[in-house]
Amino acid sequence: MTDRTEQMDDLQLVALPSAVGCTEMFVRFSLTEWKLRSMRDDAAAAAGRLAQAVVDAAEPGSPGMITARVRLSGGNLVIEVESSRPARAPSAPAGGRCGADDLGPGRHMLWLTMPLPGGMDAGAVPLPRRQRRPSPEAARLAAEEEAGAPPDPDVLGRILYGLNGSQSRHQK
Repeated sequence: MTDRTEQMDDLQLVALPSAVGCTEMFVRFSLTEWKLRSMRDDAAAAAGRLAQAVVDAAEPGSPGMITARVRLSGGNLVIEVESSRPARAPSAPAGGRCGADDLGPGRHMLWLTMPLPGGMDAGAVPLPRRQRRPSPEAARLAAEEEAGAPPDPDVLGRILYGLNGSQSRHQK
């Protein structure tokens, strides 16, 4: 097993109360994409506690930004919340670890790790697959092009006018 990070995603938010729910949704989405649905609820709740601790430590008049990060490393899911103010780490989730690190002037991070299910390694988690789907308009234009529809003469006229510069549209 290796501790190399295999997958990672992050999200920047303002350190306001809404960041807690956004962090939870972000973690749920990432774990769904990574086919780790069995961890989704516990991980989202734990991430929400990290975000809540950071929001509680923020200055109300100047909350600053936070970065919520989720990554797969070795046999663990790692959730991190980075901010400009120090915060107290919440309790660790069952079977996991939790902590706080000072990353340098004005950079602090709360983190937690949770073991992947069934002794799985991060490299075994499937990457999300996305199919390219054209917009409805692009699909319509592609269908017209395949059908051999002639180009719109008005559009061609405007293109030629633009290419010719100062010449009149109606000059031949």
